[in-house]
Amino acid sequence: MELLTALLLCAAVMIVLWVWQLRSRRADWVDAAWAILIGLQAVGFAAVAGGSAEKRLLGALLAVTWSSRLAAHLIQRLSGHRQEDGRYQAMREHFGHRANVFLFFFFLLQGLVAWLFALPAWVVVNDPSPALSIWVIAGVAIWFLSLAGESLADRQLAAFRADPSNRGKVCRVGLWRYSRHPNYFFEWLHWFSYPLVAMGAPNQWLAWLGPVVMLVFLYRISGIPYTEKQSLKSRGEAYREYQRTTSPFIPWPPKN
Repeated sequence: MELLTALLLCAAVMIVLWVWQLRSRRADWVDAAWAILIGLQAVGFAAVAGGSAEKRLLGALLAVTWSSRLAAHLIQRLSGHRQEDGRYQAMREHFGHRANVFLFFFFLLQGLVAWLFALPAWVVVNDPSPALSIWVIAGVAIWFLSLAGESLADRQLAAFRADPSNRGKVCRVGLWRYSRHPNYFFEWLHWFSYPLVAMGAPNQWLAWLGPVVMLVFLYRISGIPYTEKQSLKSRGEAYREYQRTTSPFIPWPPKN
């Protein structure tokens, strides 16, 4: 029952947000709402779950800490811009007069995906085993590594953009030298922590939806395609050279 309630809540929030963007022209706030919804669902699931106290606490902590960091980063970034993020501008340009219809279904899809991404936390908090196994330790270690990597990538990009002398240039600083999207990579890596923590739990296979669905979204739907389209538009040949020499996703030494 709690899963259906959570799904309906996600849909309702996204419909309200879609109505708001009709006047504000700021569809990019859906990103922050998406992150917040996952954390809220994790707290709700933990409150009513039948798992051990240890797994309920751990599942909620992992999801809420991740959700809070990402939401705070997105809110800070979105609040600092008067215009809509370039990815959503590219979507509007691509769909033209049908853009709001597309965004309606896109927002509903984001609500569905927020629900799907809360399922790994639901699996963890319903795990009856309190054991601190090697799988739990490995999952928490990956969680720390991914959170640190994503935070570092975000700080490096923000510092690069804050320097006026870098306007129109491509960020190749730190992790961005080895991947065109290191923030996306560590975001994807983060989702491996839940199936590891939930290893052996009932419905454990649902926890694998996190890394699978995230990879599809990053590569095919709302991540890399629109980000790179906007970067090519704003940086031109410099970004094409970056594409030729730098890994699109997994950090890897650049080509000469």
